[in-house]
Amino acid sequence: VQLQASGGGLVQPGGSLRLTCATSGVTPDHYATGWFRQAPGKEREGVSCISNDDGMIFYADSVKGRFTITRDNAKKTVYLQMDSLKPEDTGVYYCAADAGAFGCYIVRQIYDYWGQGTEVTVSS
Repeated sequence: VQLQASGGGLVQPGGSLRLTCATSGVTPDHYATGWFRQAPGKEREGVSCISNDDGMIFYADSVKGRFTITRDNAKKTVYLQMDSLKPEDTGVYYCAADAGAFGCYIVRQIYDYWGQGTEVTVSS
């Protein structure tokens, strides 16, 4: 099983980034995908998740209206479009898969597989 997160970088406040999570080998092949982030000195927190059929999407209150999660099942890829970025969005962003799930929840403990993380820095 592999989850490869990419797309992080340094961006100024108000800017945008698009994170990509490419998955392979997750079984069963219907699964929810979540994005989590961890700021320095803080616990990992849920950002957003999307169910296998796009029927359920959740966002943390801190990112609602600014972040958009989408998925392309044919490419086994999930995207997180992050707009109007703020310094408090800084952290390492991880994608994760909840194998066999039909819904989605941004609860860290239910995810079975994790990617290696991609770093996002929002600073002027």
